[in-house]
Amino acid sequence: MPVYEKEGTKVWQRRTQAESLMRWAAWLTATAVFVYCWQQISEATTWFFVWDAPRIAEDIWTRATPPRWEYITQLGRPIWDTLNIATLGTLIALCFAVPVAFMAARNTTPSATFVRPIALLIIVSTRSINSLIWALLLIAVIGPGVLAGVVAIAIRSIGFCAKLIYEAIEEIDHTQVEAITATGASRWQVMAYGIVPQIAPAFAGVAVFRWDINIRESTVLGLVGAGGIGLQLSSSLNILAWPQVSLILLVILAAVVLSEWVSAKVREAII
Repeated sequence: MPVYEKEGTKVWQRRTQAESLMRWAAWLTATAVFVYCWQQISEATTWFFVWDAPRIAEDIWTRATPPRWEYITQLGRPIWDTLNIATLGTLIALCFAVPVAFMAARNTTPSATFVRPIALLIIVSTRSINSLIWALLLIAVIGPGVLAGVVAIAIRSIGFCAKLIYEAIEEIDHTQVEAITATGASRWQVMAYGIVPQIAPAFAGVAVFRWDINIRESTVLGLVGAGGIGLQLSSSLNILAWPQVSLILLVILAAVVLSEWVSAKVREAII
């Protein structure tokens, strides 16, 4: 803290005059940017619809209640497809994520110059594109259906799982690895007995956590034609069948709550 002399008495100040001016300049700049952005948003917004939104929401709520309960007999297969998309996509992603993670970790990569950058590129590229975008691209390549949804979920999950797993690999206790290495064990034996047991809890946690996320993401893939219950939701929205829409949303909510409960129980068992 700077100290100033004032009439022979020391005065303590939290910041110097230059620091205070810098803070005020930063606040002024931030306020100006906010005002400019708000003006741009306001010009691109039709405020009539915004003010009329409560009435529209009330109207849709009135049309959507009560749900059309007899329609639930047609949702068994779609919700099963959704669970399969999430589960198979997660399993496929883990099969690819594990070797990518070992290639990306500094202490296990075969080459920090060539292999590790490629592994990191795979992690970044698969994580940077949303599952819906992957689904749109895959539908154009392999056609609509559950397969496109499975592959989209798998590609999106590779980077997520690989990143968390390779970070866990880099944080292992190296004394165990050194002890096994000192016995004359091969590189694969060191990996199997010194590294894998240490990252097994992290691997299981990542797998369950990603599966839980994929349940949520797979419920909307059908909106673009990638199968699952989202396809039923899209069809109901297109014909304005609001009672069916409300029932589908309730089924999706139940599936998400169930997946959250399952993942929580598995994580408790692991920890």
